[in-house]
Amino acid sequence: MMENWELDLQPYKQAVEELKVKLRSLREQYQRSSRHTPIEFVTGRVKPIGSIEEKAKRKNIPLRELEQRMQDIAGIRIVCQFVTDIDTIVDMIRSRKDITIINERDYIKEKKSSGYRSFHMVIDYPVHTIKGTKHILVEIQVRTMAMNFWATIEHSLNYKYRGEIPDDIKERLYRASEAAYNLDEEMSKIQGEVREAQSIIALRQGEHRTSFKNG
Repeated sequence: MMENWELDLQPYKQAVEELKVKLRSLREQYQRSSRHTPIEFVTGRVKPIGSIEEKAKRKNIPLRELEQRMQDIAGIRIVCQFVTDIDTIVDMIRSRKDITIINERDYIKEKKSSGYRSFHMVIDYPVHTIKGTKHILVEIQVRTMAMNFWATIEHSLNYKYRGEIPDDIKERLYRASEAAYNLDEEMSKIQGEVREAQSIIALRQGEHRTSFKNG
C-alpha cells in the first residue's frame, strides 16, 4: 500500500464523503420531523500524508501495514448538543447494516489524563471501486459542542508546543475540561426546557414560511 498516495487514499476520501452524506441525511430527517435531532453537525477528513508518515514512524508501522494497523486515516466527527445525544448517536451507528464496528473507546466515562473527553468508534466501511469492494477503517468521534471546543483548543496548543505543553497550561486545560463537562451536565438537566423552546421556534418558523407562501 501507499506506493501512490493520491490513488491509495482515494477510497478513504470516498468513505468519508459517503458517511458525511448519510449522517447529514439523518440529521435532515430529524429536522423535518418534530423530534429533537441528536446531530448538531458532521465533519470529516482524511489524514494528511505528512501526518500519516509521521505517525507511522512514531508507532513503528510499516507502510505496507497501514491499512490494517492505522485506524484513523479516515475520520468522521459528529457533534451534538447534549451528553445524552451521544448514546443516541452511538446506538444509531451500532444499528446500521452498512458498517461493522471494530472497537469502541469511551473517553467520556473514562476521560484521558489530559481531560480529553469523546466517544470513539472504529468501523469497517465498504466502498465500491472500479477494482471491487474495498473495506476501509474509519474512526468516528462523537462529542458535545463543549467537548469539541475544548479538544480544538488542546489540539492547537499541542501543535504550538509540539506535544510538550507546559505544566501550568496543562493544569489550566484540565480545569477547563472539568468546567466544560460541568456545563454539559447542567445543560443535560435542563434539556427538556431547551428542547421545548427549540420546538416552539421551529413551529413559529414553519408558520412563518407557510404564511409567506400563502401571501
